[in-house]
Amino acid sequence: MNKNSHTHDFVLDIQDNLPAHHSFYLPPWIDINRFVQAVFLHEQLIASELTLRLVDEPEMQLLNHQYRGKNYPTNVLSFPSEIPKEVELDVPFLGDIVLCVPVVEREAIEQSLTISAHWAHMIIHGLLHLLGYDHDNEQEAERMEAKEIILLNNLGIDNPYDDTEVQR
Repeated sequence: MNKNSHTHDFVLDIQDNLPAHHSFYLPPWIDINRFVQAVFLHEQLIASELTLRLVDEPEMQLLNHQYRGKNYPTNVLSFPSEIPKEVELDVPFLGDIVLCVPVVEREAIEQSLTISAHWAHMIIHGLLHLLGYDHDNEQEAERMEAKEIILLNNLGIDNPYDDTEVQR
């Protein structure tokens, strides 16, 4: 691949760490790719690699406690790449998104959303974190939420913040 290529392609490594006998809804992989592609196109990203790790509540609780000091499972965590800039890769690595499948499913039901729409939101949310967006203060939160609304709308998904209480 040409290092100066401005293609919107990406490598998505999906790690399914759910118990083999789980009964959670997982969107088709083609939909997951479509959710990621929406961000790549909108943000005009060059070819990059990222990991999406699907976990259960015990693993997410452990990660949330270890990295954020919060002892409960959350819906999504993002870990931007810490590979030094001077390390040359064939494809830049953006980082890891960890998605807690049971929490995402439960939230979708509680918020009267389709599970697929909530998956799209959480993947987009996690990917925006990898790109430097955050919600540590009101101004950053409004900027990130506005970006999420546009990206979801581009996928034909309604604004998830209408009539819902957002947990930050």
